[in-house]
Amino acid sequence: MLRDPSLVPLSRQHHDGLALCVLTRRALGKDRSDSNVARLARRAIDHYELELVNHFELEEQMLFAEAERHLGKLDLVAALVAEHRRIEQMIAEMRVQPSAEALERFCDLLSSHIRREESEFFQHVQQTLPREMLDRIGKVLQEKAVRVCL
Repeated sequence: MLRDPSLVPLSRQHHDGLALCVLTRRALGKDRSDSNVARLARRAIDHYELELVNHFELEEQMLFAEAERHLGKLDLVAALVAEHRRIEQMIAEMRVQPSAEALERFCDLLSSHIRREESEFFQHVQQTLPREMLDRIGKVLQEKAVRVCL
């Protein structure tokens, strides 16, 4: 199913996150030296600070909150928020001790998290929330979503 236009700003950020993971994995496949790992960890941290902080905030304070106001408490939302916190912990750990393994775990979680949001949560939301609510959410997302170029 095509993505509802109201959710496109978050889907674009998801694309950026997946691209970060692909680029990181490729770079690790070619060079696992300490200097390259440090560079890749810095790029992941920068991406987190520039885009993911904004992304998590928009999802949690706007999209998840609005969805649960309309649909009631959702186990999937609780799981997605828990994954946000785990990603934040991974970033904090990489700030202190970057490693190829930490980068791989980060990319694994971020990729699976994004795919879960897209295939499960976004699909559910765009099929169940009223058009007016989606449009209102979309307007806020369009105004506030940060987009970086990798």
